[in-house]
Amino acid sequence: MIRGISQLVIDDKGRVKIPSRYRDIFLRAPEPVYRIVITVDRDGCLLLYPVSEWERIEKNIMELPNLNKQVRRIQRLLFGHASELELDGQGRVVIPPPLREFACLEKQTVLCGQGNKFELWSEEVWLAQRAAWLKEEEGTNEINKILESIKL
Repeated sequence: MIRGISQLVIDDKGRVKIPSRYRDIFLRAPEPVYRIVITVDRDGCLLLYPVSEWERIEKNIMELPNLNKQVRRIQRLLFGHASELELDGQGRVVIPPPLREFACLEKQTVLCGQGNKFELWSEEVWLAQRAAWLKEEEGTNEINKILESIKL
């Protein structure tokens, strides 16, 4: 399970170091994962998947009817920007320049675990988005209904 938030720094070569607690999860997997797939997300962040998880998602998306305009857009967005990256011996990956530009990644970033994947955000964008999400929920009972339904 991939969860939690980490603040990371992108070095001058465009590399980010995946925290060791996540690398350990990958190494304990049935097939050790030294590679990840990175792609863009509509919210302005990058999505990082273990290769095995990406292959499952890729298969599901490819089974959608690609004559549908929205499906084609999703395929173009996710597949067109997807890159397979290999972790080096220190657990770092190089984020391709077009993806860094897409997500406005400079130095300070936030890596957010999402169960089966990570989101990689510009720290500035993450803080603004988080504040907007929290404000959006103020005065509504929708989030309470959702939380009640999962019986925390």
